[in-house]
Amino acid sequence: MNRVSILASLALVASLAGQNPPPDRLPVVEDVDVQPLVAATRRLVEALASAGAPLPKSDQQRLNKAMDASDAVAVRTIQEVLDRYCLLGVHINPESRVKLADGPAAKQLVQRDWRSFLVKVHNEAGVTASLAVTSPNAAPVYKRSTGSPEPKPGISKGDTRDRFLDIVVYRRPPMRPRLSGLELEYAIVQIASRDAGKREARFRCNVGQGTQDLGFRDEVSILFDCARAVEVELDVKDADGQPVMGAFEFRDQHGRVYPAPSRRLAPDFFFHPQVYRRTGEHVLLPPGQYTVRYGRGPEYRTKVKTIRVPDASKHVEKFELERWVNPAARGWWSGDHHIHAAGCAHYESPTQGVTPADMMRHVLGEDLNVGCVLSWGPCWYYQKQFFEGKTSELSTADHLMRYDVEVSGFPSSHCGHLTLLRLKEDDYPGTERIEDWPTFDLPILKWAKQQGGVVGFAHSGFGLQLPGRELPNYRVPQFNGIGANEYVVDVTHDAVDFISTVDTPATWELNIWYHTLNCGYRTRISGETDFPCIYGQKVGLGRSYVKLDGKLDYDAWVDGVRDGRCYVSDGSSHLMDFRINGFGVGRKRTGGGASELRLAEAADVHVTATVACLLDAKPRPALARRPLHQKPYWSLERARIAATRRVPVELVVNGQSVAKREVIADGTIVEVSFDTRIERSSWIALRIFPSSHTNPVFVLVAGEPIRASRRSAKWCLQSVDRCWASKVGRISQNDRPAAERAYDHARRAYRRILNECRID
Repeated sequence: MNRVSILASLALVASLAGQNPPPDRLPVVEDVDVQPLVAATRRLVEALASAGAPLPKSDQQRLNKAMDASDAVAVRTIQEVLDRYCLLGVHINPESRVKLADGPAAKQLVQRDWRSFLVKVHNEAGVTASLAVTSPNAAPVYKRSTGSPEPKPGISKGDTRDRFLDIVVYRRPPMRPRLSGLELEYAIVQIASRDAGKREARFRCNVGQGTQDLGFRDEVSILFDCARAVEVELDVKDADGQPVMGAFEFRDQHGRVYPAPSRRLAPDFFFHPQVYRRTGEHVLLPPGQYTVRYGRGPEYRTKVKTIRVPDASKHVEKFELERWVNPAARGWWSGDHHIHAAGCAHYESPTQGVTPADMMRHVLGEDLNVGCVLSWGPCWYYQKQFFEGKTSELSTADHLMRYDVEVSGFPSSHCGHLTLLRLKEDDYPGTERIEDWPTFDLPILKWAKQQGGVVGFAHSGFGLQLPGRELPNYRVPQFNGIGANEYVVDVTHDAVDFISTVDTPATWELNIWYHTLNCGYRTRISGETDFPCIYGQKVGLGRSYVKLDGKLDYDAWVDGVRDGRCYVSDGSSHLMDFRINGFGVGRKRTGGGASELRLAEAADVHVTATVACLLDAKPRPALARRPLHQKPYWSLERARIAATRRVPVELVVNGQSVAKREVIADGTIVEVSFDTRIERSSWIALRIFPSSHTNPVFVLVAGEPIRASRRSAKWCLQSVDRCWASKVGRISQNDRPAAERAYDHARRAYRRILNECRID
């Protein structure tokens, strides 16, 4: 190979690694058990991606290949790949003394942001203590500048010019808080710089008091090149040219995310690659080239732009958003009634979650017209201060936010978590603590409805697991989860307005709903995300689109959920203006209920809807083949017909798909229609399975109630008994007599319906 080829090869390696060719190598550790090393390496790769510092794909591929190779090859190759990213090499001798070496990673930092490095640990002592990385140049205070969401390194009063660093050992899952005791493992250390330019820092490592080596061998000095922070102001325009909030993901040429996710503070969330910015706000980026993915929820196309940030104090970049569909312009307003400001992936300590202002930024950035922030068990006593019994003052004309309640982490949670919307009072009567609430669901539902609430079950499919894609499915599930379990009882008391969909497997959610609809009950479905518990990627992954005649109004929106004047969707398909004989879903006529259409006798009916769908032109077969019980549970990709861009719109009558129309999922808005004969009282809906589903229109023939299926009535009757067997052990002795009466009422109701059914 000639000199030019050698230099080109070295440059390629440096480019893939995001650094110059390593000047030195750390010693190779030979005697290592390969299985735990491979497991730890997989966790490390996952953690780096989560921290916004993923390894280059070429290195990930090399690691994957090595981990399937022989023991010796795997051990050596893992070190060859990972050592290049090591800032430090730590050697713990058999006496637990720590010696430190300078690693081959490029000594590059970013002013006012974070850079992730690896630390190689050769652990001859089998120590399982926590690894500490310290520096006299580190400032312990972590600040955030006024008016900017990015966290910034800071220094406390009395610090000198030499204290310019912040240092954190990354211990979040899947990383472990302590060393494993394995002969070889890697840790992640994150470092931020207050300053730009050349700066030298001294590092020390230890694994507990007295483990430092003698003769300064436990410390090393490193000269860093700290890239300056450029304030990049964003000029964000909506499709109509108006300034707006958008979602942005910034990655440099090595795939690193900015600002570094793992060290973010609210309103930017550490479990997101994206941040939300409106016109006039900024991000801090070092000079260089970046790929920016940006959009604003599922009704917008995700766009990609390459930007180059100059070496200047300030820079402006323009971003124009592009809609592919606008349901709100047609009167269909989106909402996610299940998002959280605390618990699960959120910050829980010391702030006990995030504030309404933080959550509103995410509602705006995903163009969610209604966002219901539900306080629940985690951080309940802190978060409930934000409950006002009305929409938040942070709301805008087209984006409303309201705090309400999810009954989760309460004594009744084993019966199914409840979503309580439009409450006037968020404390159950006579209670002072969560532990004082009822131990089954019915009294809570009744109390919430009495104060004008709209109520239902959250993440409905949990506990209702069923095999396959069959709908309806006549196997009785275990009723052993926290979804719409006690719904099968409470629906007979007219105590449930909706059950939630989109955030658990579609067949599990829809099956119990189909069965109760076949028995003549009229509970509706709504869409939710359960952010950031079931889905943490963003709010609004599951949505209800409610039809309103005038401007957006919260009371009218939740009334639309209650009356079924809505469809549910993952946002990539839309079933607007569903009508039967011109009668719209959720509408009312004199003398009838919402969505009730009366026929004097059996007749043909004409079904119409306005449909819009968007799929990528390139299929994703791995997702399409994924079982329905694996995420994403609802996805238009699962509905794609073979390798085409077509999806089926199905006409559903009494739970059975009776007709289909194919539409092209290219963002075009099209009209679809069906004609079908209705011989007896039935419910009718449309679906694109599993991506969107309308609520039903109830067609009553000759005034008869819907009694669509004896098998469904039997299923419900058997389910009451199964649910009781599952839940009774956790219902308190004080509540048990009332619970028994509630279940007995349900049994009598289903027996009566069973006797009234004429169709199997």
